[in-house]
Amino acid sequence: MEHTLIDTIIASIVSAFILALLAKKMKLPAIFGYIMAGIAIGSKTPGFVADIAVAQQLAEIGIILLMFGVGLHFSFKDLLAVRKVALPGALAQMLSATIIGALASNMLGYTIAQGAVFGFSLSVASTIVLLRSLEERRLLGSEGGKIAIGWLIVEDLIMVLALVILPVSADMIKSTEPVNIAMIFSTVAIVMLKMGGFFAFMIFIGGRFLPWLLETVAKLRSSELNTLGALAIALGFASLAHTVFGASFALGAFLAGMVLGESKIGRESAKNSLPMRDAFSVLFFVSVGMLFEPMILVQKPLAVLITVLIILLAKGLSALLIIRWFKQPKEVGYIVAIGLAQIGEFSFILGGLALSNGLINQDLYNLILAGAIISIVLNPFLFRIYDTFFQKK
Repeated sequence: MEHTLIDTIIASIVSAFILALLAKKMKLPAIFGYIMAGIAIGSKTPGFVADIAVAQQLAEIGIILLMFGVGLHFSFKDLLAVRKVALPGALAQMLSATIIGALASNMLGYTIAQGAVFGFSLSVASTIVLLRSLEERRLLGSEGGKIAIGWLIVEDLIMVLALVILPVSADMIKSTEPVNIAMIFSTVAIVMLKMGGFFAFMIFIGGRFLPWLLETVAKLRSSELNTLGALAIALGFASLAHTVFGASFALGAFLAGMVLGESKIGRESAKNSLPMRDAFSVLFFVSVGMLFEPMILVQKPLAVLITVLIILLAKGLSALLIIRWFKQPKEVGYIVAIGLAQIGEFSFILGGLALSNGLINQDLYNLILAGAIISIVLNPFLFRIYDTFFQKK
């Protein structure tokens, strides 16, 4: 039976609400419930099967709005305040996770190139999971919270660049013409110039135009227009980045959010778009669940275990060692290590892009999803260990 757009949206929202509610009752992140909803209405489980093609199109809007939200949280001031620890720490941790992931997947029979993408996908933590964990414990303003957020900003920025460069890399790999160093550098240089042009456009033009636009809308005292304005900015600049500058929708939305986040009027207006942004973000996570093959947990338990250990132990221990190297207190080290010992939305986006460009296969993508689901489930329990030892009664 073919299901319409309305059927898919209703099934996604209702199932996401029910399973996220159950997840919160069990003290788990709502994201876990959203992914479980996708699995429940996907083609891999019996019963209602939603239209995956429709869900993926809706998920594209979810990605744009997710990246818009990431941009709103991006702050150069926050990054500069903890740059001496967060910048080298994030780079070192991402590099170590990528190398370990590449070597581990190669031992499982995949190529080093596939493994590098796999490891890189495991190297970035979820913004949503980290921020909510810190908020629940009132740790956003702590030294550990500031370093963790700065660390995450570096990871997010690197991932934004990767989302732009990855399709270009895939095209070069698939090309029948011989690839030389000059071709690689020239191709990457062209991409970086386009990105630089759009970045300059957003900072110098968007930085002046967007606050003026939002102030004009605010004077009309219409909450509907305020909400619509924030959404129009996110979607409009995502489209502008793609059609005019040849960049990704994600980059356009990220920079639009970053520009708005630098002004008070921008932050206030962006808050009005939160309900709509959250709704489409839910559809993104549901669509991720639809693509997941649960049988991989039975068919390849060793591969799943290795993936989870990379996320929890390799990332967590490397973060802890790096923090201790910079002579930070143990409490700070545990906040950063536990907070970053999970993966989420960027891993889904990068893994999905790599899958669609033929850089990884469905099995590796399923391992990324399995690692994300399990690490998101385990992360609150790891924080409870932190609570036991460090949180004041």
